[in-house]
Amino acid sequence: MSKKNPQIASENMSMNFSKGWGIILYQALMFFFLIGFSIDGLNIVAPAFAETTGIAYDQVLGVATWAGMIGVVAYIFIARINVVVGPRLLSGVCLIGAGLSYVFLGHSSTLTTYFIALTLVTCFINGAAYIAGNTLIAQWFPKKKGLANGFTTMGHNCGSAFYVPLISFTIGAFGFANGMSYVAIGAIVLGVIGLIFVRNTPQESGIYPDNVTREVYEREYFQGNSVDNGGWTAGKLLKTRELWLCALIIGINQLVTTGVMSQLVVRNTGLGFTQDAAVGLMTVCALIGVCGSYLFGAIDQKFGVKKAILLFLIWYCIALAVNCTDTTIGVYVSVAMIGIAVGAAANFIVSLPASVFGRHGFTMVNSVFFPLMQIVLMTNYQVNAFAIRATGSLRGAYIFYIGLLVVNMILTAIINPTKFNKDVATEKELLK
Repeated sequence: MSKKNPQIASENMSMNFSKGWGIILYQALMFFFLIGFSIDGLNIVAPAFAETTGIAYDQVLGVATWAGMIGVVAYIFIARINVVVGPRLLSGVCLIGAGLSYVFLGHSSTLTTYFIALTLVTCFINGAAYIAGNTLIAQWFPKKKGLANGFTTMGHNCGSAFYVPLISFTIGAFGFANGMSYVAIGAIVLGVIGLIFVRNTPQESGIYPDNVTREVYEREYFQGNSVDNGGWTAGKLLKTRELWLCALIIGINQLVTTGVMSQLVVRNTGLGFTQDAAVGLMTVCALIGVCGSYLFGAIDQKFGVKKAILLFLIWYCIALAVNCTDTTIGVYVSVAMIGIAVGAAANFIVSLPASVFGRHGFTMVNSVFFPLMQIVLMTNYQVNAFAIRATGSLRGAYIFYIGLLVVNMILTAIINPTKFNKDVATEKELLK
């Protein structure tokens, strides 16, 4: 392809994103707050709330599951709102909502108010990062989404590595309510910045997708009308095989990643590491994930998302198999390999559906894809419990995860990664 036309945009590995760097940074910061507010930060927030209020810790943990389940339903409505108002407005409002809800969480004094606040935080921050943010990436970087995702998902890993010590410091220094509030201000400020400076499409900022020239855009990109959601409706999407394959493939990836990371400290302490050492290994894992984000983003860009996912799945299987040797050296090697895999996993949440369906109508596609993917992801609690009951150990659970990843290889092998992508179809016509 490159021999016929070296200017083809999808083969361009240049990182000249121009104003797109602002979108990349915006999305990376949203991912940082996503991980901190609704996932890793709960390691500090939940026990601090229990200690402050005297409520039993197991009760505090229990409501997080319900908050996540309510979120799955809420994403259906948030995604539909995104179709109507666009990702700029949705991301800004959701970030402000997440920040205010985090303040509310910090000032909660009963289990009921804690549950309500946590549910609002979960819904708002996921709406900002995964629904609105992923739509922005698909619109701004339709052919360079691999490279763009390689940078945005670094926010995931930085959140895992740095948010816990950040919130631990603020709560320790200023108390539970004030410590939460000070961090929440960051999300509110980011939301205001988004409302002022972010634009739904690069054309609204005076440039073209992937920062290509006008000539390249008119030659290599589909020029048809995309106002009609690319011809997609929710009903039509639910009857489309590729939509279900996308939801299953990404859902399983995230299910396994959530299961592995939620058990990593427990797994390593069970192998003889101290609590501090196990937590330290998890931090190292997250930092290595920054490299994984870029590495698999570049692979995606160079070889396509399908090959990138297959390589990722093989890598992940080997990483978990090495961990299952139950040796010290195996733990060290696997932590590094799992870090790479975890860093890569988030890349594909937007890259696969954006590759299959393209930017035309992606807002509608994401409104159906994301809730379905979340339903698969949310089964991780049941899958984890079943795997541990069936095998009797975390080692057995990891072996079960390897089986799920093998199933995902089969699903990935049969998907057409650009079936409905109008920009890719235009490019292919150009090369005939």
